[in-house]
Amino acid sequence: MKNLSFIFLVLLFVSCKDGSKKGKVIQTRTSGTAKIMVDESFSTIIADQIEVFNSDYPDAHFTVVTGNENKIVPDFLRDSMGVIILSRVLKPDEEKGYRKRGIIPRTSRFAIDGIALITNKDNLDSNITADQVVDIFKGTSTDSRSLVFDNAYSSTIRYFKDLAQTNELPKKGVYTLESNNDVIKYVAENKNFIGVVGVNWLIAENVKMSDYIAKVKMLGVKNLEGKTKDATFYKPTQKNLMDGIYPFLRNVYIINCEGRDGLGTGFANWLMGQRGQLIVLRSGLGPHQVMPREFNLKNSK
Repeated sequence: MKNLSFIFLVLLFVSCKDGSKKGKVIQTRTSGTAKIMVDESFSTIIADQIEVFNSDYPDAHFTVVTGNENKIVPDFLRDSMGVIILSRVLKPDEEKGYRKRGIIPRTSRFAIDGIALITNKDNLDSNITADQVVDIFKGTSTDSRSLVFDNAYSSTIRYFKDLAQTNELPKKGVYTLESNNDVIKYVAENKNFIGVVGVNWLIAENVKMSDYIAKVKMLGVKNLEGKTKDATFYKPTQKNLMDGIYPFLRNVYIINCEGRDGLGTGFANWLMGQRGQLIVLRSGLGPHQVMPREFNLKNSK
């Protein structure tokens, strides 16, 4: 009986050990867990990327945190590791904390975004100059139109602060709401306003917003005086993004601070690879690089 009891305990131990191994997901480039913080402006394209990635690698599990740039960056810097999607690179003082822990942030551009200017479809104006936009943003314009942004803490606001070389918003002429969808809805329902949104929000498949999107139009924009291509009005079409001639361009980066060769690295490589770049192309944004197409030529004889 003692022998039988000993054998039973050994089998039970081995069974529990094997079960724990089976339940544990191995951390690799295509499996395990990864936390990704995403600038809200790019949440739709990242959701598409993760959906396709998961269809190929079902053992990959992502925790996605979406928010405005000024709010998610401080949270990201407090994390011991992770991945973030931004329209800017980390600043030297932001990288310092990671480097002290022996982690070198890896930054890769995977897409080119355009900041679209939209107005009510019934408005006669179809064009605007970048100089006019900057003047409105600085509060020095006599233009009766006002700019409407997604959020006071967004990367879009930061982009125009950098462009206008100012840290403050004017007391009139610039308004902020809560999201890109709020901007589209507001401009669709009100005239004499110019909405500022990421172009992907206008062309993504969004059934809830389709009626509002049908009531707005994109403005053509002429570049700042003295800049390249400053004699023509351009819209944020994919070709103009890829050619770099639309005035309000910004790069989209994936910044990997995992500190190990894990799922974050695998997902970053995916975004830069053929499948990821094709998804960027289908989204209407400009891909980092256009992947060559391969053809199988068959002899007809």
